[in-house]
Amino acid sequence: MVDAAHPALGEPVSGWAWVFVGAAVLLLPAGHRAGDGRSRSPSERGPDPALPLVLDLLAAALRAGRPVPDALDLAAAAAGRDGTATALRRVGRLLRLGAEPASAWTVVAADDTVRPLVPVAIRSAASGVRLAAAAERLAGELRAERRAVAAARAQRAGVFAMGPLAACFLPSFVCLGIVPTVVGVAASALGHPP
Repeated sequence: MVDAAHPALGEPVSGWAWVFVGAAVLLLPAGHRAGDGRSRSPSERGPDPALPLVLDLLAAALRAGRPVPDALDLAAAAAGRDGTATALRRVGRLLRLGAEPASAWTVVAADDTVRPLVPVAIRSAASGVRLAAAAERLAGELRAERRAVAAARAQRAGVFAMGPLAACFLPSFVCLGIVPTVVGVAASALGHPP
């Protein structure tokens, strides 16, 4: 490989260094290589990580006999993001003012932090018990989905951890194991003692 002069040090950079840099760039996940350059607001980051807990509290309050607006206010206190709490309190206020449950939930349908809850709440808005059962079911689904995502990330981390090991082990194996053997065999085949 051709050696290139390092501009800052004035020393040649080995071709192997370029191979390692290239391998490192290829092993990085695409999200770490280049961002999209825009910052996201909290409502664009997907569902609230605390949403399963919020749903459990909502279901518990509804099963305890609290009206839906009160249960929403109580559950909003456990929200991990301000957008979730704001959306739940907004629906609660609309319900207190006499809005139809489906139209009250439709108002916050565009908010990503509570998006999984909205269709469930609209379907079961007729009764608090149905809403409680739907909230518990959705909380279980969200937890199962997060466990699956975490398991997939853990498996990918194991694969990515093998990259540096291979990059360090294979060249040393070739230099210390294969090259001396080939040189020894070639020397004895040509009649030169090693």
